[in-house]
Amino acid sequence: MTELSRLPGPVMDLWEWQYQGSCRDYDDTLFFHPEGERGSARRKRAEAAKAICASCPVLMQCREQSLKVREPYGVWGGLSEEERAAILADQQRVAAVS
Repeated sequence: MTELSRLPGPVMDLWEWQYQGSCRDYDDTLFFHPEGERGSARRKRAEAAKAICASCPVLMQCREQSLKVREPYGVWGGLSEEERAAILADQQRVAAVS
């Protein structure tokens, strides 16, 4: 018989926080830039997405997950692609010095 205590828990438990995200009430195109979007249009769209994230009850879980998996696209946890890349680069610098 299989030793159940060694099996991972339900996957739903790992992702359930996403059901509480404020972004669920919005079109995902607000959080992901369309092909070729640049300059002020991209900045305004990202700022609108970040405003939604700012009051989200699962902001930190979303942010931590996006950094953990190195999410390459979109606004996650109130951070843009560039902001996540900068945080990850800083983490690598700190790790290299340690």
